[in-house]
Amino acid sequence: MSKVRIAFIVTEDWFFVSHFLPMLRAAKELGLEVVVITRVGKHRHLIENLGASVVPLDIERGHLGFLSIGSSIVRIAKTLRHEEIDLVHCIALRSVVTGGIAAMLGGVKGRIFAITGGGLLAADKSPKAAIGRFALRCLFRITRMGGRSHFLFENVTDPETFGLNAAEPGVTVLGGAGVNPDYYTPLPMPSGSSLKLAIVGRLVWSKGVDLAVEAVSIARERGHDVTLSLFGLPDPSNPRSLSVEALEAWSRLPGIKWRGSSSDVREVWAEHDMCCMPTRGGEGLPRSILEAAACGRPILTTNVPGCRDFVRHDREGWLAPVDDAAALAEWICALAGDKASIVAAGSRARERVMEGFTEARVMGQVQDVYRELCKAIGRPL
Repeated sequence: MSKVRIAFIVTEDWFFVSHFLPMLRAAKELGLEVVVITRVGKHRHLIENLGASVVPLDIERGHLGFLSIGSSIVRIAKTLRHEEIDLVHCIALRSVVTGGIAAMLGGVKGRIFAITGGGLLAADKSPKAAIGRFALRCLFRITRMGGRSHFLFENVTDPETFGLNAAEPGVTVLGGAGVNPDYYTPLPMPSGSSLKLAIVGRLVWSKGVDLAVEAVSIARERGHDVTLSLFGLPDPSNPRSLSVEALEAWSRLPGIKWRGSSSDVREVWAEHDMCCMPTRGGEGLPRSILEAAACGRPILTTNVPGCRDFVRHDREGWLAPVDDAAALAEWICALAGDKASIVAAGSRARERVMEGFTEARVMGQVQDVYRELCKAIGRPL
């Protein structure tokens, strides 16, 4: 009998490489043949070097019109049939919808749907966003028809947001994408009395970068020696991306610096005391939080799903109210003169990673799902 073939469906190759290579390795360890269907940029060779084949999908994430989505579904369905796929593993909301429907049309019985957060639909509290969440729940029901499916979430709140229950069969809550604690190792705290904060990630509205800039400016006006570095790039495919002009304007403020992207975040945390992530919500479980924690850095974030699943207030870091720059500034001021608490919380953050947020743990959970679905569709491993 031929090997089981699995297709990962994901919008961008860089997103797959930055977060989901452990899942590719999990599939390869079980002997599955792997196909990655994605929009190809500069990372195709990294995927192919791990033994997967890549099928280009030329679709822009920002194009959400009916014709664009319909065209994606048709192309993916044709690819699934041509590649004789047994399992699909769809990553993030758009791929879950398009890939799930394509799997139905393509006759793929085993379907894994990885919800990596609600994005703008979860962060936005407007009536329009509420309608969007309701529509997604309906689409999820459709994608489950005619096959066996399993949902993967990164926090305990998102299942309910999308009409499911974290405890029901067919739902697994992972420790995010996991990190390798042998690669992200504890780092000595930087010298000096200044409190050095850093934000690492996509520079979009939902991440709350503007709140951090305002909060640090308030703290500096009160006489605290605090700096904020912004690592990352705008995301043109996101309708609420920050502009280059705004980032450059913030860089002209005292103590604020936009430093572009980083090829190795270990270098970031070697230079900074604490990870700042004042997100407005819509997160699964930010990988940047896990990377910082693995390096022994505490997290100053907001009380939203995903972040609060990892950070327990006053243990691995601190949880500030959502969308409240003044409250965030109060925490920054309090911590600016308390390096001992920062060091202790950083140590606990590293311990928290080791308790269940490692790549090995996540790979094991995903492999259990693959085994279960392969058995259910008559292709036991």
